[in-house]
This record gives sequence, C-alpha cells and structure tokens, in this order.
Amino acid sequence: MAAIVQECFSIGSTVVCTTCYNANIEGEVLAFDQQSKMLILKCPSASKSAKLNDVYIVNLAMCSDVQVKKEVCIVPEQPLSLNLQRLSTRARNQVEQKKRQLTALAAGVSPEGQNLFMAIARTIEQVTWVGPKIVVFNEVMISPPYKIDNVHTNCPSDQRKLSYVKKIVEKHVNDQANINQSTSADIAAN
Repeated sequence: MAAIVQECFSIGSTVVCTTCYNANIEGEVLAFDQQSKMLILKCPSASKSAKLNDVYIVNLAMCSDVQVKKEVCIVPEQPLSLNLQRLSTRARNQVEQKKRQLTALAAGVSPEGQNLFMAIARTIEQVTWVGPKIVVFNEVMISPPYKIDNVHTNCPSDQRKLSYVKKIVEKHVNDQANINQSTSADIAAN
C-alpha cells in the first residue's frame, strides 16, 4: 500500500498524493518529516476563498501514489519559524478548556450553561463547576437556568465581584439573544 517515498520533498514544490481511499490531494509542500513519512500540504480552500487555504497532513504510508508535479530547487529566503512558547501556551489552554467542557458534560449541564461557563472563562480564570452550578471567584454562584436572576453569592460583603459576574452574564444572555434573532431572520429570509 505504501508509496515510494523520496528522501526529501522541497518546501514549495507541488505534490499530488493518492490516498488509500483513492482521493487525490494536490498542494504545495509546507513541511516533510522523513522519519514519520508525514507531508504537510497547502491546498486551495474548499470554500473557494482566495484568502484562505486548506492544510493537509498526509501520512505517506497510507498513500498508494505520490508524484512531484513541480520541483522547487530554490530554498525559501526566510525559513518558517514557530514561536514554541506561544504554541505550548495555546495547547495548554486548549487542554484546560476541554477538561472544563468534560466536567460540564459529566455534571449533565445544559448547552446554555456550558456556553456561559466558556464565556466567563474567557475573562476570568477562577471559574469552576460544582455540580450543575458555575462558581466564580470561589464566591459567586450561578445556578440553572443560568440567567441574571440565578447569580448569587454567599459573601455579601463583596458586591463588586457579584456585580461584575452579573454584567458578564447579562452580556452573554444579550449576545445569545442577538445571535438567535439574526439566525431566525436569516431562516425567514430564505
């Protein structure tokens, strides 16, 4: 099944890969890892947008054929560089976000509650779940159905945090209502 793989694919070359599903992927080589036989291709966007590209990571071990359509011998002037610290932070944040979502799913929280939790988590790090309740700053609780009237605190001395969380909830509720209105208007127009 594995295609004959060259020692190296030059960055910028155009390659056509035929996958084990008989799908052809043609694109410009962005990167190639000889050890794992992984090829990263930049292809025109499926949405036909000139500003966008699709990026495919192709496992050449799962390709029946690989052909170089246009070889580029000139090395790009500026090599691609990655900010590894930024990528690491982004990956860590995504893992934390997914863990929070899993906690919400395990507690049987509604999609509205999950959306509100994520909206709060974008601005406040100290947000957790206690059963179906959202707890912010370890003091402010939001109970289902996650509206402004459901925001309360056990610590009445600190009204600033309560007020701040209520503003976030109010903004989120208004944003969701606007999204729902525009979606309904789009459906009615079609």
